[in-house]
Amino acid sequence: MDRDGKLRDLPEFRSIKQRINTLTRDLENAGSRYTGNEEIRRMLQSGLPSQRDGRMVLAVKANYRGRIRGIVHEVSSTGQTVFVEPEDVVEKNNELLIEKRRLDAEIRRVLREMTARIAEMQEALGSFYRGILGLETICARARYARETCGVFSMELGGVLALKQARHPLLGSAAVPIDFAMDGDIRAVIITGPNTGGKTVTLKTVGLFVLMNQCGLALPAAEGTTLPVFDGVYADIGDEQSLSQSLSTFSSHMTNIAAITRSVSERSLVLLDELGSGTDPEEGSAIAMAILDYLMEKKVRLLATTHHGILKNYGYTREGVENASVDFDSRTLSPTYRILMGIPGESRAVDIAARNGLGETMIEATRGYLAEERADVSALISGLKEKHRELAVADEKYRQEERRLREERRTADLKELRLRQKELEIKSGGMGKFRELLSESRKTLENLVREVKEGDLSREKTLKVKNFLHTLEETVDAEDAALEMEEAAISGERRRLESLYGSGAAGTGGRKERKAKAADSMAGPSCGITTAQGKPLQVAPGTEVLAGEQRSRGRVLRSTKKGAWIVEIGSLKMTFNEEDLVPLSPAVPGKPSIAPVDYAETPQAKYELSLLGMRLEEALSALERQLDAAVLGGLREFSVVHGKGDGILQKGVHDFLKKQPQVADYFFSRPELGGFGRTEVQLKE
Repeated sequence: MDRDGKLRDLPEFRSIKQRINTLTRDLENAGSRYTGNEEIRRMLQSGLPSQRDGRMVLAVKANYRGRIRGIVHEVSSTGQTVFVEPEDVVEKNNELLIEKRRLDAEIRRVLREMTARIAEMQEALGSFYRGILGLETICARARYARETCGVFSMELGGVLALKQARHPLLGSAAVPIDFAMDGDIRAVIITGPNTGGKTVTLKTVGLFVLMNQCGLALPAAEGTTLPVFDGVYADIGDEQSLSQSLSTFSSHMTNIAAITRSVSERSLVLLDELGSGTDPEEGSAIAMAILDYLMEKKVRLLATTHHGILKNYGYTREGVENASVDFDSRTLSPTYRILMGIPGESRAVDIAARNGLGETMIEATRGYLAEERADVSALISGLKEKHRELAVADEKYRQEERRLREERRTADLKELRLRQKELEIKSGGMGKFRELLSESRKTLENLVREVKEGDLSREKTLKVKNFLHTLEETVDAEDAALEMEEAAISGERRRLESLYGSGAAGTGGRKERKAKAADSMAGPSCGITTAQGKPLQVAPGTEVLAGEQRSRGRVLRSTKKGAWIVEIGSLKMTFNEEDLVPLSPAVPGKPSIAPVDYAETPQAKYELSLLGMRLEEALSALERQLDAAVLGGLREFSVVHGKGDGILQKGVHDFLKKQPQVADYFFSRPELGGFGRTEVQLKE
C-alpha cells in the first residue's frame, strides 16, 4: 500500500492493466474514426466520445439515429441527443468490462490476504493505535498552547481566579475578563444589564475549568488559578419544548432538579437567569431556596439573575458575594468588565429605548419605577462610582510605591558604590603606604649599620626601631579598619540583594571579585592550575590580572602582609594578593588557539515555498533546504511549487530523483495541495 492507502502496482495486476490499456487505446482509435470523419461528425452533438455505464458511446443527434447502427444506452432529457454504442465497438467494450472486473476481483483477493495477515496482529495494532492517538492529542494540545500563547493554571487552596481570560471560541474578538473567588467564597451572584456579558462569564469559567482538567493551556495571563472539580453542572440557555410540554421556567427547573441530585462539595454549578420565566416574587423565593440548598452542599456556585432581592441575598449570606458586569451609561454599551462586590443594575429601560421602544412608553415606565427604585438605583450608582475612585486611587498608590521603591533602590546602590570606591581608594593608598614602610625599613636599617661603627649609641638605635614599630602598628590598624569597612559593605550588599534581587548590588568584595575572575578565566568546571594539575600561586614573574579593572601585568616582588608590586605597562603598582588573579603560563611549543566564529547553520523549513521563483532560483533554494534538513535531522518536509505550466513541478521532481539523500517523494493529498505540492522523505 502507498501513503494514500492505494495498492501498489503488483506483478499480479500488471498483465491485466496492460490488457486494459490496450483495449482502451483500441476504443479511443475506434472513436477517433467516427469523430474524425467529417460526414459522421456532423451527425454528432459532441466531437468527443462519451461514457455510459463504463462503455464508450457516441452522442448522436436524434434525427440521425438510424445512420449509425448500434445499441442505444440513453436519451437526453430534451430528446435531442441519443447515446449510441456502435456495433463495431460492442465487443471491445465487453472485453474492457471483463478485464476491469478481473482486476477488481484480483484486488479484492489481495486485500483479503492482507486483511488476514493484519488480523493476526490485531492486538499489537490496537496498542499502536492507542499510543499514536495519545501522542497526537499531546501534539494538538501543545500546538494549541503555542498558537494561543496559553498558560497552565495553578491550584492554590481552592482559589478560582481568571486573569485576562479570553473565551477561546471568540478568537481575537474576545474581551479579556478578570474574575476571582477565594477559598472562603462559595457562591457569586452576577447581576447587570442584558447583553452585558453575564452569560459569557459563566461559559468562560466553565470552559476554562474543563480545559484545565483536560490538560489544555488556557488563553489567559499568568496567575490564573483553578481548583480541580469532580463535575461541572450548567443550566444555561432556554430549553423550552412544545413536544415535551416544557416552558422556559419548566425547562430550567428540570435541569436544576437533576443538578441538585448529583452535586457534591467538589462540584462547580453554573446557573444562568436563576428564577426567571415566572412570577418575579415566586421566582425569587425559589431561587433563594435553591441557593440555600446548594450552599448547604458546599458546592462552588456562579449564578446570574435580574431579581433585585437576590442582590440583597448576596449581602446577607456568609460565603456569598455579589458581582456585576460594568455598563457604560453614556454609550449604553457593555464593557465586559467584572466588578466584584458590587451588584449591577439591569438598565432594561435604557436598553429598551435604544432598541426603538416609543418615547411615550419609556416615560410611562420611568414614572412607574420612580418611587420604588430611585433610592436603590442611586445607592448602586454611588457604590459603582466609589469603586471606580478606589480603583484609581489604588493604582496611583501602587505607581507611587513603585517610584519610591525605585528611588530608594537607586540611592542605596549609589551609596554602596561610593563606599566601594572609597574603599578601593583607601586600599590603593594602603598599598603605597606599605611599600613606603618596607622601603623606609630597609633604608633605616642600612643607615643603622653604616653609623653603627661611628658615634651611635644603643639608645638611638632602639629609638629608630621603636619608630619603625609604631609606623608598622599604624599600618596594621589602618588595614584592620579597611577589613571592617569591607565587611560592612558586604553586609549592605547582601541586604540590597535580598531586597532587590541577586546581582542588584553590582560587583562583590575583593575576595568575591577574585573568585569570579578566576572562574571566568578557568571555565565553568575547573580551577586555575598549571600543566601538572597544581593550583597557580602568585610569585615573582607570574602573569596576573590586577585590581578592579583586571589590568594585565607581571609580578615583580613581594612586600609585607601579602602585598605584591606589579608592573603594568610602564607603571609599577602595589596590590593585595586578594586583588590578583594569576594566569596560566603558556606551554612552550604549543600554539595558542584563536577563537573561531562559526557561521550560523541554516534552518530547515517544514514547508518550502517556491512560488514566484525561476527554475534555477527554485532549485538553489531546494538544494539549501536539503542540506539544512540533513544537518538538522529533519526527515520529512514539503515543497510548494504550484501547478501552472508544470515547469517547476517537473524541475523539482527531476532534481529530487538525482539526490542520494532522498528516500522518496510524492504528491500531497488533494486537501493539502495535490499536484501543486510534493512531500519529500529523506533517508535515515
